[in-house]
Amino acid sequence: MICKADIANLKTDIVDKVGQKIIVKGSLGRSKFFEKEATLEKAYPNIFVVKYEENNRNVTYSYTDVLTRTVEVDVFNGAEYSPLIPPAEPKKKKTTV
Repeated sequence: MICKADIANLKTDIVDKVGQKIIVKGSLGRSKFFEKEATLEKAYPNIFVVKYEENNRNVTYSYTDVLTRTVEVDVFNGAEYSPLIPPAEPKKKKTTV
């Protein structure tokens, strides 16, 4: 479940990274996926703006898109790309006795 604190923490992380290069990964449906290089352009209270490198197009995403893993964002830290939020932990299966 997503709480307000999660969204607030993500907002501050994204605001701190405005101007940095990122990779955006997401689903296009029907087992099709995309992965594109972009730059974090701006951050607003409910959305953030990403500018894709290949076609100079701006796209907006909401913070909940990232938290629900509809899109994944990897940030370039100067040497390598690292996920903006850590990968989801696999759910443990309950065993019955």
